[in-house]
Amino acid sequence: MSAHRCWGIFRERTHSPGRESDDAEILRLTAKELEGRGFTVSVKTPDALDDPAEPPPPAIFLMCERLEVLRTLSAWEATGIRLVNSPVAVLNTYRERMLALWAAAGIPFPASRVVRTDLPPSPEPGWGRWPIWVKRADVHNTQQGDVSRVDDRAALGDVLVGLARRGLQRAVLQEDVAGDLLKFYGIGTEAGPDGSAPWFRSFYHRDQVLHGHPLDPSALASLGRRAAAALGLEVFGGDALVGSDGRLTLIDLNAWPSFALYRDDAAAEIAAHLARRFTRA
Repeated sequence: MSAHRCWGIFRERTHSPGRESDDAEILRLTAKELEGRGFTVSVKTPDALDDPAEPPPPAIFLMCERLEVLRTLSAWEATGIRLVNSPVAVLNTYRERMLALWAAAGIPFPASRVVRTDLPPSPEPGWGRWPIWVKRADVHNTQQGDVSRVDDRAALGDVLVGLARRGLQRAVLQEDVAGDLLKFYGIGTEAGPDGSAPWFRSFYHRDQVLHGHPLDPSALASLGRRAAAALGLEVFGGDALVGSDGRLTLIDLNAWPSFALYRDDAAAEIAAHLARRFTRA
């Protein structure tokens, strides 16, 4: 294969709390796998994209999430540069957008309500019981206070005030759903060239009391892929709950996670996916 030039863009350190090395390592391993497939790869920080001396290549794979960087990448994409994940798909993981897209696609997620952080909370969260979760309405968990579990209206008010002081104007209130908590990783949402199912792995979160609720792995994989497709994601990871009746509820979905437990396997699969995407006519 003749060499193809591409870049890999790291995630911002502020968007990788406690996962800085894991996030960087999956990107580096993917780059190495792509080089083995004949690509010429440079890995860069988001801040390095402003260098006018180096024009962007025909293809880019990215983990970055900051709005300003996504705008730059979107402008490049409009010129024909291929990007995975697409900047608009990454933007769709911003929580408020994600929930609206999931609702339109019929994806099951906890009862949710978007509120302003500068207004007093209503007496009830909207579904009639406490506790509830309070989450910033844009990016996922970046620091303490971005996601909080509260037991009453007073605690809810305190969390909203804290978010408002940080300049976060909106928050999402979510129902607390009981169940066994799972994490999953996926690469691609459609069958491969040979008809094989896209790569998908899942495992139970640590630090929980498992109830052994009945889990259908194929249903989880199908739901994870549907949720990713609703956002336009190709490389993704998320969290789901399985209830006592086996019912699945999606909690979160992220663009290009660390794949920490499956890093070597995932890097090879991501590289194969990118190679197909970047060389497709």
